Amino acid sequence: MASGSYNLSSRGGTAIPESDPAKNRPDNTAFTQQRLPAWQPLLSAGTVLPLFLVLGMAFLAIGLGLHFSSENIQELELDYTGAPGSEGISNCSRCANLSAHPAHGPCVCGIRFILPVDFPAPVCLYYQLSNYYQNNRRYSVSRDNEQLSGDAWALLNPITECEPYQKNGSGIPIAPCGSIANSLFNDTFVLYRDLSDGTLEPVDMDKRGISWWTDTNVMFRNPEPVNKSLALAFKGTAKPPFWPYPAYKLGNVNTSGVGFVNEHFVVWMRTAALPTFRKLYSRIHRGNFSTVLPRGTYYLNITYNYPVLSFNGSKKIILSTLSWMGGKNSFLGITYLVCGTLCIITGVVMLVVHFKFRHLNEED
Repeated sequence: MASGSYNLSSRGGTAIPESDPAKNRPDNTAFTQQRLPAWQPLLSAGTVLPLFLVLGMAFLAIGLGLHFSSENIQELELDYTGAPGSEGISNCSRCANLSAHPAHGPCVCGIRFILPVDFPAPVCLYYQLSNYYQNNRRYSVSRDNEQLSGDAWALLNPITECEPYQKNGSGIPIAPCGSIANSLFNDTFVLYRDLSDGTLEPVDMDKRGISWWTDTNVMFRNPEPVNKSLALAFKGTAKPPFWPYPAYKLGNVNTSGVGFVNEHFVVWMRTAALPTFRKLYSRIHRGNFSTVLPRGTYYLNITYNYPVLSFNGSKKIILSTLSWMGGKNSFLGITYLVCGTLCIITGVVMLVVHFKFRHLNEED
C-alpha cells in the first residue's frame, strides 16, 4: 500500500494511518550504518609467541622483585599461647588455664626475648591467631553495619543476623551486636627495653592509624552524643556478654579512639579469610625508637584475657619491619613467578608445535 494510505481496523472499521517506512530508517551516518573504521588483530605465530615470552619474562621479573623484597623483611615471632609444655617460651601457662573460666580476673604474664639485629623503623607489632575461623559464614555476617555506623534507630533495633547476640536475657538490645564484636580480641601488650643497668625503658607504641582509613572515617561512627555524653547516646543498650564494660568505655580517646571508632575494635571487625591470621596492634616509630628498634634484650608484658586452648588455637606476637610493598607476604611474589613460568612454558610449547607443523600450512 502506498505511503500515506490507511488501513481499516478490525475493531469498528476505524481508519488507522500506516507508518512510513522511510521515517523508521536509521540516519545515514557512519555510526548508525556501522561504517566506522575498525581494527581486528590477526593472530599468528609471529605475534602470539613473542607476546607470551615477553609477558612471562615481565611476570618473572616482577615476581622476583616482590619475592626478594618480602624476604628482606625482618620478623621475630613470639608464641605466648601458654600451652602445656611451653613453660620455657613464656610464663603464660597459668594465665592460659585461668582464661578458660569465664569469671577469671586479669592475668599478667610476660616474655623476655632477645632482638638479634636492629629493626629499622617503623616496626609493626602484630598479634596472630591460628585455628580461628573468622571466615565462617554465620560468624562473618553476625554484625549490624547500620548500628556500627552510629545510626540511632539501629542501635536499639539490631538485625536478626546478630542472633544469639542480638539482645541480652532481659530483652535489651546489645550494642555492638553479633558474634564478631562479642569475640573481640582483648589481650593487651606493653613493650620494654631491658637496659644494661637492669632498668626497663618503655617502648612507645603508636596505636593510631592501624586500621583502614575508610573503616575509621566512613564505615564506623559513634552515635551522636546526647548532651555531649557518649554514655547517654548508648542509653537503652547492653554490652556484649563477653565484654567487661559497655562500648562507650572501649579504648582511650588519646590513644586509639573510643567506642565504635576504637581502632583495635575496627581492625578486629574486618574479618580474616584464612584460619591463621595476623592483625596490626601498634607501630613503633616515635621517641627514642623513631629511627630504629635496636638489638638487645626486651621484655613484653602481656595482660592475658583471650582463651584459645579450648579450640586448639595458638597466639603469637610478631615484630616486623616494612618494605615498599608493606609487610611480609610471599604469596604475591609466588603468584607472579608461577604465572610467568606458565607463560614461558606455554610459549615454548607453542613454538615447538609451530615449527613441527609449519610445513602443513605451507603445503596448504
